Amino acid sequence: MYRSSAGIAGGVVMLALVGWLGIDAIVAGEGRTPWLALAAMILLVPLIVSLTLRPAVFAGHEQVRVRNPFRVITLPWGQVATLRSGYSNEVLTVAGTKYQLWSIPVSLRARKRANRRQTRAAAGQEGRGGRGALGGGLGRGGAASGDASARAGGDRAMEDLRELWEAHEKDENAQGEVSVRWAWEILGPAAAGAVVLAILLAAG
Repeated sequence: MYRSSAGIAGGVVMLALVGWLGIDAIVAGEGRTPWLALAAMILLVPLIVSLTLRPAVFAGHEQVRVRNPFRVITLPWGQVATLRSGYSNEVLTVAGTKYQLWSIPVSLRARKRANRRQTRAAAGQEGRGGRGALGGGLGRGGAASGDASARAGGDRAMEDLRELWEAHEKDENAQGEVSVRWAWEILGPAAAGAVVLAILLAAG
């Protein structure tokens, strides 16, 4: 499973803030304030959960399941055309449909830091006058491990997914149709909160 630790941390902080402000308004507010606060919480809590805590990618030998904020996409490996990284990480199906992987964000800053670490490591290898080459297989394995640890977290996750896809895309159990399901458990409460909030605001 692949999730964004930064997204989870941010979601917990935002939920704590909304809960603190909302409960305070419900308990201490007067007139319509408690009802407005309750409606706002019903709207905001599902949205915060969907954007921060919910996104995840589950990968196995047969398929990859992408849980985005408002949809769940199940893709057998045989239906995946490629996994690509740019300003976002995406999976592209053989039919040409593109799905973003919300739980594996691209951090350009982390990627630049990783590139600098790799450059320094390469310079260090050259500075040792090729001593790593004398170590045979052990030296090569150590360099590969260092390169893997130097990559940004999102890039490492995408490489893991590409390896799974390349290993299993031809498997008989990895064939089938793409399935997309809307997250009504998120959309329903959020819509209800929005309707109640709109009614309260319109009532003046």
